[in-house]
Order: sequence, then C-alpha cells, then structure tokens
Amino acid sequence: MKARKLDFSLTLSYIYTKQNGMNLQEKLQDEIFEIIASCGQELGYPVYLVGGYVRDLLLNRACKDIDVVCVGSGLTLAERVAQKCGKGTQTAFFKNFGTAKVKIKEWDVEFVGARKESYERHSRKPFVENGTLEDDQKRRDFTINALAISLNPENYGELIDPFDGLSHLKNKIVVTPSEPDITFSDDPLRMMRAIRFATQLNFDIHPDTFDAIRRNKNRIEIVSMERITTELNKIILSSKPSYGFKLLDAAGLLEIIFPEFVALKGTEYVDGKGHKDNFYHTLQVLDNLSKISDDLWLRWAALLHDIAKPLTKRFDPKLGWTFHGHDEKGARMVSLIFRKFRLPLNEKMKFVEKMVRLHLRPIGLAKEGVTDSAIRRLIFEAGEDFDDLMKLCKADVTTKNHEKFKQVIQNFEKVIQRAAEVEERDKLRNFQPVITGEIIMETFDLKPCKLVGELKFEVREAILEGIIPNTFEEAYAYLLEVAKKRQLFPVRDLRSSQDVLLNSTNL
Repeated sequence: MKARKLDFSLTLSYIYTKQNGMNLQEKLQDEIFEIIASCGQELGYPVYLVGGYVRDLLLNRACKDIDVVCVGSGLTLAERVAQKCGKGTQTAFFKNFGTAKVKIKEWDVEFVGARKESYERHSRKPFVENGTLEDDQKRRDFTINALAISLNPENYGELIDPFDGLSHLKNKIVVTPSEPDITFSDDPLRMMRAIRFATQLNFDIHPDTFDAIRRNKNRIEIVSMERITTELNKIILSSKPSYGFKLLDAAGLLEIIFPEFVALKGTEYVDGKGHKDNFYHTLQVLDNLSKISDDLWLRWAALLHDIAKPLTKRFDPKLGWTFHGHDEKGARMVSLIFRKFRLPLNEKMKFVEKMVRLHLRPIGLAKEGVTDSAIRRLIFEAGEDFDDLMKLCKADVTTKNHEKFKQVIQNFEKVIQRAAEVEERDKLRNFQPVITGEIIMETFDLKPCKLVGELKFEVREAILEGIIPNTFEEAYAYLLEVAKKRQLFPVRDLRSSQDVLLNSTNL
C-alpha cells in the first residue's frame, strides 16, 4: 500500500479554486473529525475516512455523509463517538452487519470495522471477516471510492491511495480496483453503479471495465429489482440522464431490465416514408426536461410518454406512419412498469399516468387553434398538474428545424396564456363538480344509480363547454332543466340550503 501526502499545490490547481474557500486540510479541522480521531486513539483503533466522502471532498462536491473505517469494532467506535457528542445525538446500531450510524449536527456518519469479503456464485451477499484497511479498500467497487484519508495522529490528513484513484478522478475514469470480471460477478449491482457514477460525474468507464460489464450483464438477474431501481432513479435524476441510458443500452443491461424501452429503438421505412427513432427522441425529451425540473416523477413521465408507440405503430399509405392511441395505451402501461420496478403504486404513479395520457393534448391545441372549451377540458383534466404537463410538452419538441421549433414553442406560449385567462375566470384548476351525486340524490329522492351519474355528467359538460358558469346557483338551475326534460322533478330545492352553499368550494 502506498500512503502519500497530498500535493496541495497540484491538487488544488486541478480541483479547487481560491473562491472555493477551505482546502482539504482545513475541512479536516472540523470538530467532527477531531472527535472521531480522538475516540479512535482512546480505543487504540486506526481510523480512516473512506469512500464517497473522500471522493466528493476531492471533487469539491457537497457531501454530508461520512463513511469511517476503523481497524477494530465499528460498533464500539460509534458508541464512543456518540457518548462524546453528548445528549441529542441520534444513533442506530446494526449488529448483524457490524455497522452503526450516528447523526451529529448536519453530518450522517457511518462506522464499520475494516473487513474483507468473499462471494458465492449464486448470491451477491458476501461472506465477511475482519481485515486490514487494504483489505477494505480492495473490496470496494471502484478506485475512486477506494480512497482513504487517515485520521491517525502520526499521519493525520494523509491520502491513502493504493489503486491510483486520485489519477482516475483527475482523468474522469471509472475503474475497478480488482479484476473487473470478478468484481461484477461477485456483486452484479456494481455494473449499475459503474454506469450511475459515470452519469452523475460525467466520467468515462475504462474500456476493460466496460467490456467486463458486457460479459457479465446476465448476472444482473440475481439482483433484486428494488436495488436496480434505486440505481436507475439516480441515473434518471442526473443532469444528463441520456448518457446513462446509452451506457446501459451499449452494455446490454437495458435489454434485460427494461425491454419495453429498448423496443422504442430503430426506424422503419415504407415507400420512402419513415418515422423518427423514438428511443433517442425520448432520451432527448428526458434531457430537455432535466434542464428545467428535478422532479423524479415528471422525469419518469418523460421516459414513458411514448412507451406504447411500438405497440400502436401502423403504416397508412396516405398518412405514413401513425401511432394512434399511444397516449392512452401508454398510460395503461404505466402501472405495469411501476409494478415491475417496485415503484410506488400511489399518487406518484397516477401523476405519471396522467402526464402520459395528456401529453398530446396541448400539442393538439397548439396545432388546431385554441378554443375556450378545449382549454377548460385540459385544465380540468390536468388539474394542479397543468404546469408540469406544459413542461413535459415543451420538452417533447425535439425538432432540429429552428424555425419549426420556434413556431411550436410560440404556439405553446399562446396555449399557456389563454389557459391563464380561462383559469382566472372559471377557476377550473382544482375543479370539483359543483353538483355532487349526493345533491342530485337528495334533490330528486334517488338511490345511487346510473341516472345520477348521467345528470352529474351533463352539468359538468355544460360548465366545461362554457354554457353555464362554474357556480352553484347556475349549475343547480341547469340541473333542474336537464332533469325536467327527463320528466324528473325535484322533491326538494336545495338552493336555499346554507349547508350546500357552504360546502360548495368552487363558488
């Protein structure tokens, strides 16, 4: 193992600027490091900072998660540190794993004893035994995560870099510290992590490392979908997620974990008429959206907005290639994909379904001309998610024709402006039917039945068409007129009921 003092003039010239403030030595003077160092000295444990914190420190990235390795008991060290930090310190001990977490002010510190690992072919769960710092660094996934900084008095602040991780940081390369085939076969999730780190940091993956991912791609099948999804979400949340998806595709992993998305690839021509490659179009949409929103679920909507195009693709001799109904079919596919990836089956999923279902609507309005009734329906269906829908629709414009791009965006701005005017007047953003089923049943002394739903629908449609304003008095009067045509007469007139008026939130 080679331990070398950081050449601060070299390191800072590459990584930091004078405007960044503290250098590495100054950062290690924080009280938390002094406490950890003193506790390690009291116990006779050599103590080191390792992994992501060291990597991000050298890259000048903000990081409040600290990983500490000691040659001794991580649980004992964590307990001593928590005692020294005093009351209010939050601790969590995981004795089965030999790890502990301590929350100290803004820091989340994880403690573990140095260890070495070995694996069996059928499982990514290692056999663990005590080891040295070098053993612990060697078991880590990538050289940039195998860096350590000593907190010991004899060489405090010294960088311990046995696998040339600092050089790989400078050259922006993801490399495994051990033979890559063994690294990925032992723990196949590391293949996803390699691509995730490359995407987040805008690094390349070393050719030998990437070739090993391709050779071992099928090993990903022993990894739980929850762990795969965690890495996939981090790729989706990166500044340029398309890079990660292209790496996943080139490695052969995407075909295994997300074949529905790979099905978007390719173009087809008939009679000289072709369609765009929806795989690369979708990735461009995702990148476009990522520039304006860091919402994970809106980014999932971008990823899935055209997911049903392969299933709805048809060739019409007059129209060329069509994808009729891909919006509705795509919305129905969302729940299947969310279940597969173990994503939440709650309002997040419903939001993505809504975005996929409605993503063509504003585009249609932009092309056909904007009418108040069409805008009302769009505002009603999008509800509080209207602004997010417009973000998605703008991101969906990927034409390279500058004039066409400019015209489409201008049309969208007109839709947005008109929507603001209609919303200000009609208050439809969070519209709930003014006339509820309960009001209809009480007015006409009806039990729950199809007729109640039909009457409620007619009133709602009249509001959306602009026939009547979105007020209780007007809507109730319209209800009585519609019912009269059906030879249905009120048993009770609720217009004088203060309870109804008070409960009508859309007045």
